[in-house]
Amino acid sequence: MKEFLQLVYEMLGTLLRVLIIMLLVLTFFVRQVNVNGSSMNDTLQHQDRLLTWCFQYTPRQGDIVIITHGAILQDMIIKRVIAVEGQRLTVDYASGEVFVDGMLLEEDYIKGKTIMPHDFTGDTDMVIPEGYVYVMGDNREHSTDSRSVQVNIVPVNNIIGKAFFRLYPLNTFGTLS
Repeated sequence: MKEFLQLVYEMLGTLLRVLIIMLLVLTFFVRQVNVNGSSMNDTLQHQDRLLTWCFQYTPRQGDIVIITHGAILQDMIIKRVIAVEGQRLTVDYASGEVFVDGMLLEEDYIKGKTIMPHDFTGDTDMVIPEGYVYVMGDNREHSTDSRSVQVNIVPVNNIIGKAFFRLYPLNTFGTLS
């Protein structure tokens, strides 16, 4: 009986250590988020569950990021980084093309055409200021992003992290590109 109780005690101790480590990892390094809406279709779908890397993350062009809120928008949003500080962004709304540092972006992930939203803010040709990024949803015709006064350019401090893995639905389980 004494050996059994010692075994149970050791198992509970191990389980407690694992739970503490998981809690620390999920608090400081990785977060789970749910996609809300269609602004990232077809890359992400409404109710997809994602893992986000948060620890010492620096945004890079092309990353899918989780943002705490926009300029006016209070809800968390998920968008793709189009340009980072110091890069020149040019959007040609007539053709729907996006240029960064004079180079046409190859955006095979977008759905629809890059259109000018009704509450357009900013300029069609700008250099992204220090400490900011310019983000857009992949579903360009149905995305509230940096083109909108509700979001505008995003302070890097408002970025929680980079989405890197889809947990759910199971038929799309895996890493994000």
